[in-house]
Amino acid sequence: MPIDGLMLNIITRELSDNILNTRIEKIYQPSSDEIIFNLRSREGLQRLHFSVSSDSPHANITQSNPENPSNPPMFCMYLRKYFTGCIINGIEQDGLDRILYFDLSGTSIIGDPVSYRIVFEAMPRHANFIILNSEGIITECLKKTDYNPSTDRAVLPGFRYKKPPSQNKLNIFDCGAEVIAGVVLSEKDSLLSSALLKKTEGLSPLVSREIADSICSGDRQVSELTSGNKEKLVEAIESLKNTVISGGQPTVLTKEDGRLFDITYSEIKQYGQAVSSRHFESYSALIDFYYAEKSRADRTGQQSRELQKTLNNLIARSERKLLSRQRELEECEGKDKYRVYAEIILSNQYSLEKGSFYYDLPDYYNNYEIIRIPADPALSPTENAHKYFKEYNKLKNAEKMLDSLIEESRNEIDYLQSVLDSVIRVESNSDISEIKAELSQQGYLKNKNRKKQIKAKPLPPMEYISDDGYRILVGRNNIQNDILSFKTADKSDSWFHTQKFPGSHVVVIGNGDILPELTCRQAAVIAASNSSARESSQVAVDYTEIRQLKKPVGSKPGKVIYHTYNTMWVTPDKELCERLKVK
Repeated sequence: MPIDGLMLNIITRELSDNILNTRIEKIYQPSSDEIIFNLRSREGLQRLHFSVSSDSPHANITQSNPENPSNPPMFCMYLRKYFTGCIINGIEQDGLDRILYFDLSGTSIIGDPVSYRIVFEAMPRHANFIILNSEGIITECLKKTDYNPSTDRAVLPGFRYKKPPSQNKLNIFDCGAEVIAGVVLSEKDSLLSSALLKKTEGLSPLVSREIADSICSGDRQVSELTSGNKEKLVEAIESLKNTVISGGQPTVLTKEDGRLFDITYSEIKQYGQAVSSRHFESYSALIDFYYAEKSRADRTGQQSRELQKTLNNLIARSERKLLSRQRELEECEGKDKYRVYAEIILSNQYSLEKGSFYYDLPDYYNNYEIIRIPADPALSPTENAHKYFKEYNKLKNAEKMLDSLIEESRNEIDYLQSVLDSVIRVESNSDISEIKAELSQQGYLKNKNRKKQIKAKPLPPMEYISDDGYRILVGRNNIQNDILSFKTADKSDSWFHTQKFPGSHVVVIGNGDILPELTCRQAAVIAASNSSARESSQVAVDYTEIRQLKKPVGSKPGKVIYHTYNTMWVTPDKELCERLKVK
C-alpha cells in the first residue's frame, strides 16, 4: 500500500527521534524523483531519503548509497546553494494527512539568519517536494503545476503555498472512538470497510478491511451490523489508536510465492495463511527494504516479461514449423503411387501414344484391375513415366530429410520451453542476463554492442542443504545445468530431474556415500519445485548417477539422455525449499 496517514504519523515521530538538530552536510539527487540529505550529528552520519515517485512516495533514513549523476540537476544545485549547512529544527505532520513539514534554519550568503520550510506531500500521483520561505511563499518545487480549479491552487515559485483540499475526515486523536463509530455507522448503504475509509482520516484500505474482517469475519453492509458488531467497532477504533500511539510493529507482508505484498504497522489476519509477516526494527529499515526489493522485482519482472514474450513467439514459430513439416511428411506417405504409375506406363509404353490426357492401363500390382493414370499430353509416355519417377524420388528424399527436421523442431521446442521455465523462475537481473547470453549464443537473440560488453562473472548454482547434511546444487539455466552435470559433479554423485517436464538439473554431492532416503526425497522435491510442474500435486522425478548421463552430439544446452534410472513421485513444497535453501 502507499504509506497512509497513520503510518506517516509513526514515521514522523521516528524521524524526529533521529534527525532533529542534525546539520545538512551534502545533498544529492540520484534520480528525477529522489532527494537525499547527508546529515551530520554527534552520533555520526545519516542519510535522509525522500521519494516523490507517483506510485510510492516516502521519506525515511536509508542505509543505501545510490549512484549519483555526474552533473547534478538544477533543483539539486538550488538545494545545495540554500540548504547546505542548515539545521533541521522540527518535523511536523499536517493532522493525519500525508503532508510533512520540515523546518530548517541557517544563514544567508551575507550571514543573516534565515529559515525555510520543506513541504513533503506524500500523496500518490500528486507527490511533491516544495520549498517555502519564512512568509509561506513557494521559492522552488520539484514538480510545478499550474492553477487547478478543482484544487484551487497552483504549485509554482512566487505563489503562496496552499494545502490540498481537506477531505473532512475524522482524526482518531481528536475524536473519541464512539464519535467516529457513530459517523461510520451512518453510512448505511456502504460496506463497513468503505465507510471507515470514507470517514476516518489517515486510514488505508488494508487497515480498513482488517478492521471490518475482525468485526464481522469479512465485510458487510453497515445496515447489516448487529449491536455486538457496533460495540466491536468502537473497540477496534480504540485499539487502532493505541497501536499508532505505541508505534505499532514495522511489518512487511509476503505472499506464498515469496513476492512482497504490502507494508503495515498493525497485525494483519484477513488473508490467513496466504500471507506471512516479517518484522523490522524500525520503519526506516522497513521502507528501505520494501521499496528496494519492490524496485528490483519490478525491474526483474519487466525484463522477465519481455523475455517471456520473445520466447513465446519463438516457441509459436517453432510449433508452426513443426506442423508444416508434419503435413509435408503426410504428403510423402503417398509417394509409392507415383512409382507404380511410372512402372505401369513404362511396361505399356509401346502401346501408348503422345497427346493423351490419361492412360487406362492394367495394374499388375492389384490383380490387373484397370487404373486411370493422369498424363501430360505435351509429353511422350516415356517422358510421363520419368516425370512420375522424379516426383517419387523427390518425395522419397524429402521423407528422409523431414524425419530429422521434425525431430530437430521437437528438440528446439523442448529447449525453448526449458528456457521459458528458467525465465519464469528468475530471481535477479543477473539470472536474466545469463539467460539472454545463452539465447544469444544459440542464435535466438542478437548480441548488441558485443565489443563493448564486459563478460560478467557467472552466478553459482543455487544451493540447498538436506536435513541429513548433504549439499544439493540446482542449475539456474541450461548452460549452468550442463556445467553442473558434466563438470562440477563427480561421476558417483546423484542426479535428479522431472520426468517429461522442463526443469533444473539437481545434483546431490554424495561424497561417495549411499544417500539416505530422506535426502533423496528432499532432492526430488527440490527438482519438482524448480520445474514447470511446480504447481502440480504429484510429479514424477527421475534420479540416477551422474555416470549414466550422456550429452548427445550437437544437442542444445541442458539436453541429456539416460537409460538406467529410478523414478520417485513427490509433491512440490515451496516451504521445504525455502527452509533448506542456503541464503
